[in-house]
Amino acid sequence: MLEAAILVVFPVLVAFAAASDLLTMTIPNRVSVMLAAAFLVMALATSMPFAQLGLHLAAGSLVLAVCFGMFAAGWMGGGDSKVASAIALWFGFSNDLMVFLIFTAFYGMLLTLVLLSARAQMPYLPGLLRKQEWALRLHDSRSGIPYGIAIAVAALQVYPQSIWFKWVSLG
Repeated sequence: MLEAAILVVFPVLVAFAAASDLLTMTIPNRVSVMLAAAFLVMALATSMPFAQLGLHLAAGSLVLAVCFGMFAAGWMGGGDSKVASAIALWFGFSNDLMVFLIFTAFYGMLLTLVLLSARAQMPYLPGLLRKQEWALRLHDSRSGIPYGIAIAVAALQVYPQSIWFKWVSLG
């Protein structure tokens, strides 16, 4: 049962965050809260050593502080900041966290370039997309970039190499 939860909970919540950001340009606070709560449940259920748990909490706090600065500067949305911090809890201070942050930056840059290019090259959306509120919002040059997509892609790419999958394979 625990193995199934490790394999399902994190990916489902992260994918939901991406879909929500794509469709609404917001990531509900409950997603970040559920990610953080699920981390604590999994850490306790897998008997994570207290010192390691502390390092995971410190990693999440550090990412939250940095992301809050980016939010204050207007470079990142609040939902993006919170979900990135909740994801950092799962990776702790590890190589996985560094890879996650690097991939997030890369995918965020790629997403930004693609969206800005599409907005510039396509003054009007084709056919059915013109009737879709989420597509209109995504295409609007006054709208932001749904970085939650980049954050989720990076997290889902790194997660299979994390300690959680190692725990499942040993458990």
